Amino acid sequence: MAHFKRWLDHVGGLLFLALFVVFILQIGARFLWNQPLPWTDELAVVLYLWVIFWACAFMVPASNHVSVDIFIQHLPAALRMWFKTAGQLMLGGLALWALPASWDYVWFMRREATAVMGLPLFWVFLPLLVALLMMVIKTLHSVWQLLHSMRKSA
Repeated sequence: MAHFKRWLDHVGGLLFLALFVVFILQIGARFLWNQPLPWTDELAVVLYLWVIFWACAFMVPASNHVSVDIFIQHLPAALRMWFKTAGQLMLGGLALWALPASWDYVWFMRREATAVMGLPLFWVFLPLLVALLMMVIKTLHSVWQLLHSMRKSA
């Protein structure tokens, strides 16, 4: 599993590196040679979407995402676990609820393409589906761990 996680991290790093290279190329073409490259703007946006959703799906642990837990930290341990479980179920439930409509939209967008590169918008928006699916899987795993730890402490 650690090898697979390392591979996912490398893919995320390569996506970010590609974004950085395209961004530098864009700046160089525009300011050094006074010759803007339209495809760099488009590719930078596409890569940015991929980097954000890839990192959300595979690289950033759920515990590192922003959460408001000031109130929960003052509760007894058992009640805190129930609140965490309910929060995870809401997050995963919303992601699961959004999946079918998101799939319909992304599948529909395969007919459209980006203006300059002609890249089908299916590939532009695909990481949203990956991120939603991973949120559901991470939620199931997190809820299982929370319930397992509640059983141990009981």
